[in-house]
Amino acid sequence: MTKRADYLAANAGRRAPMPGFVLLVRPRDDRDMMMRIGITVTKKVGNAVVRNRIKRRFRALAREILPQAGIAGADHVLIGRAGGIERDFAQLRTDLSKALAKCSRSS
Repeated sequence: MTKRADYLAANAGRRAPMPGFVLLVRPRDDRDMMMRIGITVTKKVGNAVVRNRIKRRFRALAREILPQAGIAGADHVLIGRAGGIERDFAQLRTDLSKALAKCSRSS
């Protein structure tokens, strides 16, 4: 996702807070079954090096988990939290799976 309007629209979707991130999921209802991913990390989390490291970890998680567990035709936004950098990658993987399950149940 590249447009700010898409991120703002996703904010109205389902929310699953986790220790390292917050997952927002919003179905697009445009008949396109492609899943889109957006990643954002604010300056409150850390400097540019830390923010980029978190974004790289989130991209790797998305490539690994979204094809199987993601919601088709929906926008998925990962918002980084300060705990995301210290959290073990395996724990982040588990958290993302739980968050996606939570969002898919409430649909």
